[in-house]
Formats: sequence, structure tokens, C-alpha cells
Amino acid sequence: QVQLVESGGGLVQAGGSLRLSCAASRRTFRDYIVAWFRQAPGKEREFVSAISWSGGGTSYAESVKGRFTSSRDYAKTTVYLQMNSLKPEDTADYYCAARYRPGDVAIAGRYGADEWDYWGQGTQVTVSS
Repeated sequence: QVQLVESGGGLVQAGGSLRLSCAASRRTFRDYIVAWFRQAPGKEREFVSAISWSGGGTSYAESVKGRFTSSRDYAKTTVYLQMNSLKPEDTADYYCAARYRPGDVAIAGRYGADEWDYWGQGTQVTVSS
């Protein structure tokens, strides 16, 4: 089974940046989709971003578009989420998920939690005012 491990979370001031990593136990993600979700205290899990491993296409939630960027590293089988211009509202636990079945990265934000096959343990991001 695929294991996903997130890292890179921490405490940062508003306006600062962080880069999250999602490393997979398998050699490649092939043409499957990898996504980032987040969950703040008292709120539902929400989609943040997704990337197609093979093609590199991405999609983003409107709340992070223009501030966050997803990318991939073939050699490290790792997906990154570069987060810039962070806001206190970005404070949450961030989770990496992978979909090992046909899908469309452009509409990845529409998939429900049960439509993702693997989940990481999460990494905490805290943005102070």
C-alpha cells in the first residue's frame, strides 16, 4: 500500500511563507492525482490544491489561488505545496491525499473524501497575526 508522509508545517507570521512536502513510498505517482486538503479547528475539511503527477497540471481552491503553488519532484516522488502571503485564515492541519484511479485534476476539488485512496498523517500550519 502507498504511504504518504507530510512535512514542512510550522509557525509563521502573516505574510510569510512555508513549503509543505508530501513524500510517497512508491517510486512514482505515475499519472495519478495528488492533492492537498486542510482542516481548521471546528471546520470541515476543505480542498486546497491538486497536481497531476504525469502531466503536472494543477488546480486550486479560490481561497488560495495566486498564493499557493503545487509542484512535483520525480526523483524524490514528492509533491510540494509552496504557500506564500500566508494569512491567519490559513491556519489548519494540512493533509496530502492520492487518487489511484482515473480522475481529472481540473475538477479534483469536487471529489469527496471517499474518492481519494490514500491519506497522509497531516502537518500543522499556524499563521499568527
